[in-house]
Amino acid sequence: MGLKRSWVQIPPARDSKERRLRSHRRAELCLGEIADSCELDMKYRHLGKSGLQLSELSFGAWVTFAQQISDKTAEELMTIAYDSGANFFDNAEAYAEGRAEIVMGNILKKKGWPRDTFVVSSKVFWGGDRPNQEGLSRKHVIEACHAALRRLQVDYLDLYFCHRADPNTPIEETVRTMSDLIAQGKVLYWGTSEWSAAAILRAHAIARELHLVPPTMEQPQYNMFEREKVEREFLPLYEKLGLGTTVWSPLASGLLTGKYNEGDPGDTRISMPMYSWLRQQFESDEVRRRLEKVKQLAKVAGDLGVTLPKLALAWCLKNPNVSTVITGASKPQQVRENMKAGEVVDQLDDGVMKRIESILQGA
Repeated sequence: MGLKRSWVQIPPARDSKERRLRSHRRAELCLGEIADSCELDMKYRHLGKSGLQLSELSFGAWVTFAQQISDKTAEELMTIAYDSGANFFDNAEAYAEGRAEIVMGNILKKKGWPRDTFVVSSKVFWGGDRPNQEGLSRKHVIEACHAALRRLQVDYLDLYFCHRADPNTPIEETVRTMSDLIAQGKVLYWGTSEWSAAAILRAHAIARELHLVPPTMEQPQYNMFEREKVEREFLPLYEKLGLGTTVWSPLASGLLTGKYNEGDPGDTRISMPMYSWLRQQFESDEVRRRLEKVKQLAKVAGDLGVTLPKLALAWCLKNPNVSTVITGASKPQQVRENMKAGEVVDQLDDGVMKRIESILQGA
């Protein structure tokens, strides 16, 4: 059980001086029987150049919610993450065809967490098979936003992502639509997922030209085996645009947990019919080569006295251009372990990082 937290509202500041002082304090006080020890170990990072702070480790619904786990388990996992200090919960219209958002929305309503203590996202692109149910047209983006708000049972989305680039819709149309949703208060920040650097730059150029709101963040895949976008392609965008990143698949779809080292143990995502494409990847020669590297990485983790998943998550956190690492899990113990990965970051000194790099770059 995580430490229970409750909040007390601080009275309004009397003048501008007091407001400035309070800007350096938390607006809510952690109370309880162990008040002196209720501080969370979780660290927080700004989302790119924005003022929004996200927990360095966050929790997502992909694969598990409404598919692999029960609603009761989903509630338990979210609660553990929240009690551990995670404040960002990631979702999308495509996850379980919208059912993942319904599950998350029911949990958020039941828990009654103060709205200013969590950040919730949705993504738009795959909403159905009929015309106008897919892509980034103004019609679909707006209708998908309204549907996500209903499913998540919130008044606004903190983060709204274009789940993929849409070659059939002008970027200007999408930028204008997202900017309008922000002006209407339905979205606070918008961004992209798996877009190219060129497309992101184009969106920013259009926003500047038309005095619209540009994208704040990108959600790319990032782990020890998938590094190109985060470490190379996007490198010029961090300083030039102040791009934030909410990275996904930090454990390479479970590969970096070590559970596949001796083959498929069963009861995993690659055993699920809707993820047959993932099983095909796991049966490739490339994955076999990666598994050999995973076994070597497990030795590094063992030498540090940590688990392989915590090592892999901490490795992602070592990158200062990562705003938050989205984790996923199907079991409570996995969430408890993942949420403590930040403790390992300081152990990854130059020597350890070089050792990891030599394994990753090996044949």
